[in-house]
Amino acid sequence: MPGMARPRRISAALLTLFCLAARNAGAAGAEPMPAELARAARAACEEGRRAPDRATRLADFQRGQSLAQHAVKLDERSADAHFALFCNMGELMRIDGESVSALMGLRRLMGELDRTLELDPQHTDALAAKGQLLIRLPRWVGGDAQRGEQMLREVIVKDPNAFASRLVLAKTCDARGDRDEAISFITRALQIARSQGRADKIAEAQAALAELHAQ
Repeated sequence: MPGMARPRRISAALLTLFCLAARNAGAAGAEPMPAELARAARAACEEGRRAPDRATRLADFQRGQSLAQHAVKLDERSADAHFALFCNMGELMRIDGESVSALMGLRRLMGELDRTLELDPQHTDALAAKGQLLIRLPRWVGGDAQRGEQMLREVIVKDPNAFASRLVLAKTCDARGDRDEAISFITRALQIARSQGRADKIAEAQAALAELHAQ
């Protein structure tokens, strides 16, 4: 979208300035706050997800991972820092699709997610991510579709604006023939996307709804 380019450049510039400030602060003997690093790492992950090309996504996720690792080093008990690390690691693993190296990194990825929930059992984003992974992963690597669906249903009660969880629930319901519930989940997801003004999410929800109607 033409209007998206400038905000993205501004956000990336802010993250770059933050990294420089953190580096300078460290040189002066004053460490940046873990919470600030975790927020910057999450922002980098979100920027990467919206980036238009692979090179930009890769740079965003690598920067986010570095920031999150620093946050965890400063405060190992920060749930947000562990989740930010999970977010960027996960995106880096799937940036080029599934691979043997991605499978090898899955255990560490799940470790960061489980540590997040150990520190904060009510961490909604982590609950949503765990539920989605349990549904998508095969049983031989720890998948559990029934438990994952239960977690996602809990998530949408806790977070009325949980977009991705609704789309995954819609696919799960459709797979077992619950078409009406699937359409309900996607319709609500579309409403959320429109209220947030997120063109990417709107397109994703519309495509999922069109696929259901086509079937």
